[in-house]
This record gives sequence, structure tokens and C-alpha cells, in this order.
Amino acid sequence: MTAEMTSFVYVTYIRSTPQKVFEAITRPDIARRYWGHENVSDWKVGSKWEHIRANDERTVELVGKVVEISPPTRLVMTWANASQADDPSKYSRVTFAIEEYDTMVRLTVSHDELEAGSGMAKGISQGWPAVLSSMKSFLETGSGIDIFAKPKSA
Repeated sequence: MTAEMTSFVYVTYIRSTPQKVFEAITRPDIARRYWGHENVSDWKVGSKWEHIRANDERTVELVGKVVEISPPTRLVMTWANASQADDPSKYSRVTFAIEEYDTMVRLTVSHDELEAGSGMAKGISQGWPAVLSSMKSFLETGSGIDIFAKPKSA
């Protein structure tokens, strides 16, 4: 019996260039400023990547492999919790599609091959909007948002 699969797609427009958006995803020194994590890899097809918490503990939280890379317009990678790295069924796939629009960029993030109802599917449906909003703010203003903020109680 196979698990039901789902996907998540998020589209945003950013006043930036494709190169700057691509670098914001792939350069650890930039990602840490709006994401609180660093995406670390040599960014070659087949290479591993790690999503490392940008604090003193430097915890590796997510892992995967680079599936496809075409700077500055496309990046595809597998994605799994580091604690589930040995289970191929726990991997999903993320595609970053970066398209230039006059003086801005259309960024489409497609996260698919997700097990429906899984912790990962729930987590990324909340995580991607916060992270990508922070990236947009960072690239447009120089400051990201607090992606770890909690709702104010009523």
C-alpha cells in the first residue's frame, strides 16, 4: 500500500534580480540573514546539501541531494529531516523556479512528493510562506522578518 502524496506551491514577486534570488537560496551567508539557517552544498548535480541552523549548535535539520541546477533560474533538490535521512520514502522534492519580470522576479517554489498528512507536509505549508516572505523583505529592504514569531494571543 502506497501513501497518498501531496504538494505545496508558493509564488511571490520580488523586486530583485534572478542572480540575487538564486544567491539568497544557495549562499549560506545570505540565507542565514533571512532564514536563520544556511543551505550548504557545492551545488553540483548529485551533491548533498544540508540545512544547518545558524546558531552556536549548528544543528543539521534537513538534508538532501541536488537533482538539477541551472543558475540563476532553476534549482531542484531532494529534502528530508536529518533524522529520517536513511529512509528513502521520507524524501520530498523542492523546485525553485526563478523568472525575470521587468524589474522584478517571479519566484515559484514547488514542494512535491510529500506524504499527505505528514509532519513534513504540515511543517512546510507554514514554513515556506514565512521563509519566502522573509526572503522578499530581505532582498527588497535589507531586513528579513522573524520567521520564528508566534501568533499573538487574542
